[in-house]
Amino acid sequence: MRSILETLLVLLLSAVITISADAAEIEGVKLEDKLQLGGAELTLNGAGVRTRVFFKVYVGALYLQKKTGSPDAVLGDAGAKRIAMHMLRDLEAEQLFSALNEGLKKNHAPDQLARLEPQVKQLEEIFNALKAAKKGDVILLDYLPGAGTRVTVHGDDKGTIAGEEFNRALLRIWLGEQPADAALKKAMLGG
Repeated sequence: MRSILETLLVLLLSAVITISADAAEIEGVKLEDKLQLGGAELTLNGAGVRTRVFFKVYVGALYLQKKTGSPDAVLGDAGAKRIAMHMLRDLEAEQLFSALNEGLKKNHAPDQLARLEPQVKQLEEIFNALKAAKKGDVILLDYLPGAGTRVTVHGDDKGTIAGEEFNRALLRIWLGEQPADAALKKAMLGG
């Protein structure tokens, strides 16, 4: 009888260890391995820390329907996806938008930016209304096919910005030729 209980206990502990191994934790931020978005199941593709100079700014995570290590595959995927930013420090909304806008400028030609100007303006308005992102806040940039990029801050829907091309432009901030943080790009691509 005792060996059966010991065996069951070992199996139970193994299951708990396996479950824990699937969940990622970075800088104290626990990331879901899988989630539902607009009827699609997304899987954590990769995550890492966005640093600026030597400050840890946020944990960035990329969720996709199918894992990939290729930025071109992510950019070419028209399906649902999520960029999650788990804030590690307080930032004024203007600072956060400025950093995103800088990433857009680094990864797009002037004519491309001109075409995206209305959507970039809408993103700026969302962040201006936000005022600040506080340590512990979670900012989600969810691409919902047919609807656009929904911006959610700490569970509160702040608005949806239309356009698949705009979502690809946002993704280039992290996955483009000149990413905001090369180490974060590698981590988001599962490296």
